[in-house]
Amino acid sequence: MLVCLPARVHYKYPLSLPHVTIFDAVPLSQAQRVFLLNLARAALLEKLMRGDGAAEAAAAAGVAATGDAAKASEVDAPTSDPALVASAGCFVSLHEKQTHRLRGCVGRLDPELPLWRVVRETAADVLRDPRFTDMPVTAADVTILELEISVLSPPRQAVSPLDFEPVTDGIYLIHGSRSGFFLPQVARDTGWSKQQLLNRLCEEKLGLPHDAWQKAEAKLFTFKVEVIGPEPVSE
Repeated sequence: MLVCLPARVHYKYPLSLPHVTIFDAVPLSQAQRVFLLNLARAALLEKLMRGDGAAEAAAAAGVAATGDAAKASEVDAPTSDPALVASAGCFVSLHEKQTHRLRGCVGRLDPELPLWRVVRETAADVLRDPRFTDMPVTAADVTILELEISVLSPPRQAVSPLDFEPVTDGIYLIHGSRSGFFLPQVARDTGWSKQQLLNRLCEEKLGLPHDAWQKAEAKLFTFKVEVIGPEPVSE
């Protein structure tokens, strides 16, 4: 599990992937996007309902504690849907609706699991984002939060560190034993240039000087993202 803004991340990514990924399959339809969004909601609520706030979470979601929102772990694999069973990386984030304040963001870059399963597991993991241990998401927060899913393509090595489109490409930088990444939402939200993104990536994610991306040993990979949401956690 990776969080969106770790100080340092050491992550080795396989450059050759023998299995089919989501971006080799058909694009996600509206029905598939709704399925994944509902699955993520259910997984998140199921996790909350295991704690002391089970009744409160169920009430906020408008379901019984033993109802549909508690059954994400029982969802059968959608084996007849090629897009949902294709392998993919995934990130799930939680924001407050009114302020857009981040309350959790975790995920996986590696496309090792079927899309439907990685969405389910990542949605449950978002409640364990280590940056928010002092202010964890509780059942009382359900009605004020919105959920966003980012489905990732496998990273591809760029020709040069500046060979990417900031608002459409996610970037993943490796420098020696350190690595880190930005989703393309970062560029869209901040308006940073390519150089600014790389400078901040080196400083904030890799813990290196801002110009480390210009060194010969630095390797940049890019990936595409399909975003689902944001939508309210509680409908």
